[in-house]
Amino acid sequence: MEKKLKILVINPGSTSDEISCFEGHNEIFHKTARYSPKDLEPYEAVGVTAQFEFRSSLVFETLAEAGIDIEQLDAVIGRGGLLKPIPSGTYAINDAILEDLQGGHYGDHPSNLGGIIAHAIASQLGIPAFIADPVVVDEMDEIARFSGMPDNPRISIFHALNQKRVARLAAKKLGKEYEECALIVMHGGGGITIGAHKNGWVVDVNNGLDGDGPFTPQRSGGVPAGGLVRLTSSGKFSPLEMKLKIKGRGGLVAYLGTSDLITIEKFITGEELSSEAQASLLPGVTPAYARLCLRAMAYHISKEICSLLAVFHGTVDGIVLTGGIVKDEFLLSEIREHVSWIAPILVFPGGDEMGALRDAAARVLLGQEEPKQYEQ
Repeated sequence: MEKKLKILVINPGSTSDEISCFEGHNEIFHKTARYSPKDLEPYEAVGVTAQFEFRSSLVFETLAEAGIDIEQLDAVIGRGGLLKPIPSGTYAINDAILEDLQGGHYGDHPSNLGGIIAHAIASQLGIPAFIADPVVVDEMDEIARFSGMPDNPRISIFHALNQKRVARLAAKKLGKEYEECALIVMHGGGGITIGAHKNGWVVDVNNGLDGDGPFTPQRSGGVPAGGLVRLTSSGKFSPLEMKLKIKGRGGLVAYLGTSDLITIEKFITGEELSSEAQASLLPGVTPAYARLCLRAMAYHISKEICSLLAVFHGTVDGIVLTGGIVKDEFLLSEIREHVSWIAPILVFPGGDEMGALRDAAARVLLGQEEPKQYEQ
């Protein structure tokens, strides 16, 4: 019988810290501590890691108010931040990790604080601290990195934490070990990543941050290269505006004015919208056009899924669909229509990053896997 490990999980975001405490598989406490722009204003010019004292204090206060006895914890795990490309796994937080996260050597992002805060709490208690499966997980085959431009290779940036989690769940449903499966996994949220999971390794995946793949609720995905060059050199758009066309104001936002699928579905079906939701839609957009945009997004997601069949020589154990967008029944049905002929479809709506992090720490504590060591 598995020991009921007590594990604290910390997942920092841009304007919030998600905090969970697990006893065994049971989440005995969960809270999202939110910050106002005014709270974070003093740190805008100096980077997110300068928020450490402010955010860690709030974590301690939140746990104390909830009556969580941190002395009873077995481990603390934080969401992995921006590090150098690394293989998937659970990493013991060491000096090298802390140095790269604190210095923002590979980018300044709130997720960097996950490992820093986890280490601070764990070191005070004399217990292990971990991170697991950050977005920079890189297991790509060498041939998958070729882009046609030697100075602009394809890179691995994807929803590693949730993709790995649902891939393991899918393998279990199929009656197999993850390490013996051939799976195509799609995580769909504001960004969309689709990975080829081959025998426990993500050997090919689109860059979901600002690169290729299907267009998404907020990102353009892969676009015609010549057209992109012409737009960039036209003088009509600043570098910042072009970046926003790729990430932030691309995809459904560019076509419809909003990335909110609930608003879009209500608009299509004629349900009453709030004045704020109505105002988010671009002038002239019709329900028929909005439906066409959703069909197009599902079509391009399906094309990306099908493109990965070549990785497996056409033989796949399952297509795994996860993330917030698969809660949309119309999108899900459209994707099913395009790809259900390939293999069984397994759907895991939404995401459970907190549970995934808990499981990653537990596998190490229970001796099911060895903690990996990060080196600079």
